[in-house]
Parts: sequence; C-alpha cells; structure tokens
Amino acid sequence: MYKKASSGLIALTTTLVLGLSAPAVAEELAVPVMNQADRSATHALPKTGQSQDSVRARLGAPTTVSAPVGTPPISSWEYPEFIVYFEGSHVIHTVMKPRR
Repeated sequence: MYKKASSGLIALTTTLVLGLSAPAVAEELAVPVMNQADRSATHALPKTGQSQDSVRARLGAPTTVSAPVGTPPISSWEYPEFIVYFEGSHVIHTVMKPRR
C-alpha cells in the first residue's frame, strides 16, 4: 500500500508550496523633483574617513549632535543641508536633506 511520509518531508513540501505561491509586495517611495536635495553642493560634503576634528574645522559646529549608540558607536551631526554619520570619530556617510 502507501508508505508513511516523514513529518520533515511534509513540512518541507508545505513550506516550499506556500513560500513559492506568496505574492511579492513592495512599497514605492516617490519624492517630488522639486523636493529632492540639491546635488550641486556634494563636493563640499565631508568624505568617508575624515575625522570629526577636520569636519568641525571646515564646517563649524553642527546644529544638532546625536550621542553615540551601539557597538561600534555610531553618532551623527546635523547641519542645515545634510547629516554626517560617524563611526567612532570618523565619517562613514553623509546624507543630503531634501529641500523644503
């Protein structure tokens, strides 16, 4: 007659059938052209690897400073047109703010 299927095989088959039949869902984020950041100032942005001291010397004091969080410590400095993210005391990324 019929052989009993193992519970592992049944679970694997069920997972594959349900997983492959699920529709993909994505959300689209649209930023109106007039609200996008001005990219002409990107040459003046802090570069990856710069120290906090060199950023402060060139751009002055930030408007807001976020304390370090996590391991490694990640902090941010906010300027009027962009935000600078630091790992420890060095720049890891700079993000332009959208124009309002």
